[in-house]
Amino acid sequence: MTTAQDSTAITSVLDELTAAWGRHDAQAYGDLFTQDATYVTFTGSLYQGRQEITDSHRALFMSFLKGTKLADEVIDIRFQGPDAAVVSGRGDTYKGRRPRKLSKIQTYTFVRESDGDGNGEGHGRWRIAAFHNTKRKPLMEFVSRRFAPGGTTADAK
Repeated sequence: MTTAQDSTAITSVLDELTAAWGRHDAQAYGDLFTQDATYVTFTGSLYQGRQEITDSHRALFMSFLKGTKLADEVIDIRFQGPDAAVVSGRGDTYKGRRPRKLSKIQTYTFVRESDGDGNGEGHGRWRIAAFHNTKRKPLMEFVSRRFAPGGTTADAK
């Protein structure tokens, strides 16, 4: 059974992710993902596995993302059993002041990895097994709401 403690543990991982980004520590960033994680950027690039995620961010932190910080905001955490959760959120990279509106929508799939103690569920560290990042398009969100009023968008909250 999932608990408030599990939600706190997951948001702590996201806090660690943001802190690692802020330090441009690609190793610490990558360590928060499972060995076989998938990572899809807003440009459509796909990275597969912890090592590829780490290596790509090491290169990005020295070039395009140099000097940036990461903003992350959780919208919802939905548990899919005791050892899996889907997290919806908003995010953005920035330099200087944190943006008021975050320009990307993100989906994380978290899994609780066994810590090898043999005690079953409820033990182990939460890690990111999949990440998908999508650039928001406010005009298209508006149009979508007009034609499908039952739907929600990230901006609706």
